[in-house]
Amino acid sequence: MKTLVIKSDQLNLPEEIARKLKGKEVELVETKEGILLKLLENPIKNARGSLKGSHFSSEKYMRFKKEEKELE
Repeated sequence: MKTLVIKSDQLNLPEEIARKLKGKEVELVETKEGILLKLLENPIKNARGSLKGSHFSSEKYMRFKKEEKELE
């Protein structure tokens, strides 16, 4: 089965769907039933900023990992 990745604005889609997909990449997957339009998600990009305001920093993380290693 073939897979093709394109930008959503390259497709001629109904207005409501096009608004939801604007600026995102989609994958067209050929299946036995037909063509599947699948949104490509970047987990790193989606996670960016999720810890904002939680006062979590890389220094705290490194300190935690060091303490964890000492307990082993």
